[in-house]
Amino acid sequence: MIKRFITSAKITLILVYLVIIAGAAVRMTGSGMGCPDWPKCFGYYIPPSDIKELTWAPHRDFEKGQVIIKDETLLVANDDFTTGESFDASHWRPYTKHDYAIFNPKHTWIEYINRLVGALAGIATFAMAILSLRFWRKDRKLTWLSWLAVFMMGFQGWLGAKVVYSVLNPIKITLHMVVALLIVALVLYIIRKAQGTLVRKKHDNLFRNVLMIALALSLIQIMVGTQVRQFVDEQVKLLGDSQMGLVLKNPDFAFYFHRSFSMFVLMLNVVLFARNKNLHLGFDKMNWVLAFIIIEIFTGVGMYLFEFPFGSQAAHLVIASLLFGVQFYLLLEANEGKKSS
Repeated sequence: MIKRFITSAKITLILVYLVIIAGAAVRMTGSGMGCPDWPKCFGYYIPPSDIKELTWAPHRDFEKGQVIIKDETLLVANDDFTTGESFDASHWRPYTKHDYAIFNPKHTWIEYINRLVGALAGIATFAMAILSLRFWRKDRKLTWLSWLAVFMMGFQGWLGAKVVYSVLNPIKITLHMVVALLIVALVLYIIRKAQGTLVRKKHDNLFRNVLMIALALSLIQIMVGTQVRQFVDEQVKLLGDSQMGLVLKNPDFAFYFHRSFSMFVLMLNVVLFARNKNLHLGFDKMNWVLAFIIIEIFTGVGMYLFEFPFGSQAAHLVIASLLFGVQFYLLLEANEGKKSS
């Protein structure tokens, strides 16, 4: 039974990371408003692929909640009805969450796939929580944590709706990303706890404390990075895709902080790497940490020098998320070493 539970938790973790990847693709392609409503998409469970589906036409059937674009505004059907020869405003009401009324089928389907992966992650989390009920008498903490993950997934879905309703407010986007990382950390903790006693690492209090600082700095870097990304998006809107070389001609403070801070993050983790090696602490995943940080720096430099190659921004975010997960898992191992000592 415990193996089945651990498997379900690992599936949940993979799907949460797939949500992060899908979210990165949404931002990379500018598809965040591909679906202007939530949880449906233009009032459909399966989104439209042609503007005709969002255009009023005579003798057409509409269901309550379906959306059309008319005079550059979104209108929502009040009831089930069939249109007549002329437009009847009594069957429609304005969409009041925002005034974004643009349909791009590519953006719509990219955002829809993002939501679909999110729904699958939610189902996997719920399945994990159901399986955790078997441990209620033996280990209630495991059950409580599993249901906390369900709550956090629901909260993340609610945040996703708020991001759409705000027309991609930068602060809400950053919070959305932070909650995703907290879910990653929680599921990793659940997996580690369910696995029980594994091979203990040597305990080194300084290594553990510096690792905690390094983890916090990685989270700060990710948060600042989302703000830099927002600045880049705004500049692209002003200058156009053909002027990517000018996007960072006059960057804001967040860019300089993000760039310079990366060197400090690298040096701190080099110290951790060296201490782990010199004292033979056994934290093999420090190799992953250093590799991820180096890749992060190279992708960041590549974006700056080569005018944001396609996929580079998404890769930068995904690697940062993987880095956070590995660092958190290392911290769990370090804490286990402290208990054994």
